[in-house]
Amino acid sequence: MKERAQKLRKLLDKHRYLYHVLDKPEISDQAYDSLFKELEEIEAKNPVLITSDSPTQRVGAEPLKEFKKVTHTTQQWSFDDVFDLEELKKWEEKVRNFMKKGGIENEKLEYCCELKIDGLKVILTYKNGKFVQAATRGDGTVGEDVTANIKTIQSVPLTLPKKININAVGEVWLGKKQLNKINAEREEFGESLYANTRNLAAGSLRQLDPKITASRKLDTFIYDTDDNADIGNQSEELDHLKDLGFKTNPYTKVFDSVQSIQKFYEEWTNKKHDLEYELDGIVIKINSIKIQKTLGYTGKSPRWAVAYKFPAEQVTTVLEDIVLQVGRTGVLTPVAHLKPVRVAGSTVARATLHNEDEIKRLDVRIGDTVILQKAGDVIPDIVSVVHELRPKNAKPYVFPKKIAACGGDGSIERIPGEAAWRCVSKDSFDQNRRKFHYFASKKCFDIDGMGPKILDVLIEEGLVSFYDDIFTLDRDELLVLPRFAEKSVDNLLASVEKSRNVTLPRLLASLSIPQVGEETAYDIAKHFGSLEEIQTAKYEDIESIYGVGPIVAKSLFEYFKDADNKKVIKDLLKQITIKEISQNQNLKLSGKSFVFTGTLTIDRIAAQETVRKLGGEVSSSVSKNTTYVVAGENAGSKLEKGKELGVTVLTEKEFGKMVMS
Repeated sequence: MKERAQKLRKLLDKHRYLYHVLDKPEISDQAYDSLFKELEEIEAKNPVLITSDSPTQRVGAEPLKEFKKVTHTTQQWSFDDVFDLEELKKWEEKVRNFMKKGGIENEKLEYCCELKIDGLKVILTYKNGKFVQAATRGDGTVGEDVTANIKTIQSVPLTLPKKININAVGEVWLGKKQLNKINAEREEFGESLYANTRNLAAGSLRQLDPKITASRKLDTFIYDTDDNADIGNQSEELDHLKDLGFKTNPYTKVFDSVQSIQKFYEEWTNKKHDLEYELDGIVIKINSIKIQKTLGYTGKSPRWAVAYKFPAEQVTTVLEDIVLQVGRTGVLTPVAHLKPVRVAGSTVARATLHNEDEIKRLDVRIGDTVILQKAGDVIPDIVSVVHELRPKNAKPYVFPKKIAACGGDGSIERIPGEAAWRCVSKDSFDQNRRKFHYFASKKCFDIDGMGPKILDVLIEEGLVSFYDDIFTLDRDELLVLPRFAEKSVDNLLASVEKSRNVTLPRLLASLSIPQVGEETAYDIAKHFGSLEEIQTAKYEDIESIYGVGPIVAKSLFEYFKDADNKKVIKDLLKQITIKEISQNQNLKLSGKSFVFTGTLTIDRIAAQETVRKLGGEVSSSVSKNTTYVVAGENAGSKLEKGKELGVTVLTEKEFGKMVMS
C-alpha cells in the first residue's frame, strides 16, 4: 500500500502539472478523478501514509478564526507607473543616468517585458523543497498568512524537484469565466455581484474557510524568486521558476529598445480582452540582474522596473467643488469633490487636480461634467471636461489669497519656479498635525501610543507646538485631558522616553524636509555621517550623492539655512540622542559585507542597522565580495553559495559576539 500510495501521489502531481501549469492534459478529468479517489481510499484506511504534500491534503484544513500576520523576510516593493511613450522614455533616461553614476554606463541595456496580471500579490515560502507558507503583500513589510488557502490552488506545487529553501513571488488571479459563473449564481439568489476578477480573487483568498477558496478555482503566475544567486538576468530567472514547477506567464519577451517595448504594449492593449485573465498593463524590468543591483531602490519602488499601464477605464460625473488640502510640508493640493460614481470596480467621490497649472490646462470649473479615469489602485484623475454640458454661470477657478487651514492670517503663495502653492505661515494646524503624525510614526521616532488622534489633542490643547515639546510633556498636564487615564499617560510617557535615541536617517526623515523621504534620508546620512556635516554641507556636496538630484539637494540645502529650522533642530537636540553614522574607516566592521539568510531569532532589521552603524555593508545576495553569511535555521542557496565561494559563515550567536565585543 505504501508503494502504491507513493506512485499515485507522484502520478497525480505529474498530471496536475500538465493540466494546471502547462495546459497540456494527457488524461481525462474522469481518469484523474479515479486515480485521486483510489489515493483517498488508501489514505483513509491507512492514515499513517498521509503526507503533507499529498494531493488529498490541498483542501481540508479547518476554517480559521482570523488571519495571522506575517513579517516578510525581504521588503515587498510596488512599481512606479508610466502611462505613455514619453513617460517611458523619461524613465529610461533616469535609468541611464543612474547607470552612469554607478559606473556601468557601457553595460548592454535589455528589457524583460511581462504582462501585468490584475490580481493579488502573494509570497510563497518553501523549506527543504516543501511548501510551508504563503502570505499576502500587505503593506510591503507585514502581510497575512494565507497558507491554507493558497494550498488549494492547483498550479502551486506543494513539493519542488529540489530540496531548497526559497521564497517565490507571483500573482493570484481568477478567470473571467469563473467570475461570470459565480455572478450568475449570486444573481439567481438576489445577492450583490462582484465588480471584477481582482476583487473576487482578493475576496476568495481571504476566506476563513479554505473549502470556499478551493471552490473559486484560483490560479497563479509566478515571476520572482530569491533563489537567483547564479542567474544573470530576469528572463533566465523565469526559466528557473518553470524548471522548479511553477506556472509562469507564457507571453514574456525581451527587447533592446523602448520602441520595441511600445509595439509590444500596443499589441497587448488591443489583445488584452482575448485572454481569460484580466490585464492592466505590462511590467518592464531591466533584464540584467547586475544592473538591477546597481540601480537599487527608492523608498517605495525598484529603480530598475516600471509598470506601463493600459489606458484606464473612464466615466463621466459632475465636479461639485474644489477644496485645497494642506500637506505636512505646507504645499496645497487642489482636490476635486465629485458626485459619487463607480469606476474600475470602486466608487469614487474625490480626485486630485494636482496643481494650478493642471486646473488651467483642463479649464475645469465647479459644476462641470468631467471625464474621470482610474487605473487599478491609482488615485483617480480628471482627464477632460465635457464643455457642451458646462453650466452658463461656471467661472474659471482662481486660487484664493487666503485659506483658514494655513494658520496665521491664512495667506498662501505660489512657490517660485513651480506649479504648486503653499501656506505662507508655517504653523497652521493642518500642516503641523501632519508633520507631527509623521514625526511620531514607526518610520521615524516610533513613539508607541502617540497616534494621530492623541497628537491632535496635544496640539489643540497647546501642549505640543514644536518637536521638542513631545519630550517635555508633563504627567499632571496630561491627566487633566479627556480620555487620558493614569495607566495610558504612564505608558505614553514611557514610550516617549524610549524614543529619545534615534538614528540619523530616521531623524532626517522625521523633519518633513520637502523631497527627503526615508531612502533619501539614509543615503544622505550614510554619506555625511553626522548632522553637523549635513548642516554645513554645500549644495554641490549634496547634489553629488548617488541617488540625490538637484531638486532634493536644493531643498535640503535651503532647509538647513533657514533660521527657524535651525532653532527647531537646536531645541530638539537638547531632548534626544542621535545614533550617528560615523565615517571613521577604523570601525570594527568597516569594509566588511554581510548577508543574512534563513530563519533568524534575532530582529533582522535591527541586525542590519547594527552592521551599518559599525561601518559594514548589508547585501541581499552572496558574491565574491561578501565577507560573512549569517545563517539561521533552514538556510538554503545563499548559504550554499557562500560555502562555494569560501565565505565565512556565522551563526546568530557568533554574529552577536562579533558586534558586541
